[in-house]
Amino acid sequence: MKNKINVAIIGYGKIGKLRHKVLKKIKNINIYKIYDPYQKIPQKLSCENYNDIFLDKKINSIFVCTPNNLNSFYTCLGLKYKKNVFCEKPPTINLKEMKKVIRYEKKYKKKLMYGFNHRHHKSIILMKHKIDSEEYGKILWARGRYGKSVSKDFFNNWRSDKTISGGGILIDQGIHMLDLLNYFCGNFDVIQSMKSSSYWNKDIEDNVFINLKNSKKNILCSLHSTMTQWRHLFSLEIFLEKGYMTLNGLKTSTNSYGKENLTYALNRSNPPEANWTKEKNLLFKVDNSWEIEVNHFFDSILKNKNINHGNSIDALNLMKLINKVY
Repeated sequence: MKNKINVAIIGYGKIGKLRHKVLKKIKNINIYKIYDPYQKIPQKLSCENYNDIFLDKKINSIFVCTPNNLNSFYTCLGLKYKKNVFCEKPPTINLKEMKKVIRYEKKYKKKLMYGFNHRHHKSIILMKHKIDSEEYGKILWARGRYGKSVSKDFFNNWRSDKTISGGGILIDQGIHMLDLLNYFCGNFDVIQSMKSSSYWNKDIEDNVFINLKNSKKNILCSLHSTMTQWRHLFSLEIFLEKGYMTLNGLKTSTNSYGKENLTYALNRSNPPEANWTKEKNLLFKVDNSWEIEVNHFFDSILKNKNINHGNSIDALNLMKLINKVY
């Protein structure tokens, strides 16, 4: 990147700090200001009033890393003041807010990208490549499971407050898996869902089961999003006409989801072909999805290219699905 880009971060909790760490690694990116009234910020970067960020014409882009209910507010403000905006998931806490963001994007014509980070894992990139190449034919069905265990401490956090978070485990974590299913299989016109709060007995869901159908392509999908699994688990299976791909585990900074292992093979439906010896296994030991993601954002700014992953249309389609599920 030939040009220096001044960047501001709004929200300096866990994700804001992670974004800061990643951005510092990228050449020609200058962390200019950080705003968060509740967190300790490096003194030279601290900004006491968020308006100073939006009024400062030296700032090219902002990263919105705030609680969910503030995402659309800061995104719209950023677009209004001619800043390129990268916003964490969920895009908004409801569909109405998402439609407002779309209007602002169209009016002010700046770059807008959302943090659907899982799309940028190299295992997911390879799966998408194989699907698009039609090496294994068309998708028949897909199944996603994404879950974790939470303690009572979770309910001392803003994520458990529906007025701030917008919901429970689906919008908190399951949104990533829903985005991947939409990314691979898309345009679902049949949606069946059940949600419950059978263990924690709160006003947010601790389990969601979803069935999806793309009638045009005749693809069936299912998703289970849970916070009562008592172990962290990520599993994505895609079965196609000529083969299959299964991704078990996801490489993260905490290693909570185990090893990121992608298995793929051609169909072997007839005995004795139905064995495990012809499968190929790839282990992804390093997670550089965060760097890949922000580089995609800055590349779109410097080269005036379209954002292909995590754009506002992806976000709108996802929030339409979540709205129907809820």
